[in-house]
Amino acid sequence: MRVAIAGAGAVGRSIATELVDAGHVVMLIERESGQFMPETVEQADWVLGDACEVSTLEESGIQLCDVVIAATGDDKVNLVVSLLAKTEFAVRRVVARVNNPANEWLFTDSWGVDVAVSTPRMLAAMVEEAVSVGDLVRLMTFRQSQANLVELTLPEETPLAGRPVRDLDLPRDAALVTILRGDRVIVPQPEDPLEPGDELLFVAHADVESDIRTALGY
Repeated sequence: MRVAIAGAGAVGRSIATELVDAGHVVMLIERESGQFMPETVEQADWVLGDACEVSTLEESGIQLCDVVIAATGDDKVNLVVSLLAKTEFAVRRVVARVNNPANEWLFTDSWGVDVAVSTPRMLAAMVEEAVSVGDLVRLMTFRQSQANLVELTLPEETPLAGRPVRDLDLPRDAALVTILRGDRVIVPQPEDPLEPGDELLFVAHADVESDIRTALGY
């Protein structure tokens, strides 16, 4: 994929490094000369300019990108970049960083955001997940579809131990997408047995999260 990242601070550079290592073509857009450090991610294309300006985005070729990531430390900037990327350049996928949880309600498809990533929420979810075996934890919201990525870790005494995935009576708007078992990532098949300690990742509409708990016996 070709990915454009607005904001070349520590977060933007870290994301760029991960994506470059994964084989993607990455472009970093940064307006502050002090943050413009091409030597830190040499494999990426660097653009010195304001990502809130249509002219900067056009000259950088953002219309050729598959994904735009608004990763600055300013929520207002991230919203403007998201809106321009989606409405002016029809970028297929827009991901935006939420710095202040109080602003999270703004990061919707109305502002061009497909996926909003709130660092405080993610950290809180990780803490909650670490101490909440047997509870459903919301990790991420996909704004365009109003679906969530949720996780539940099966406790040692789970009644589902040894039962196949096909026995899960999940609601219509929920899907089990991954089982994390130790260092393994398992794409679940109907005959795969469940084990205590399994981390189950679901994509589900918020309205059916309680039904997932019921299906898992909680």
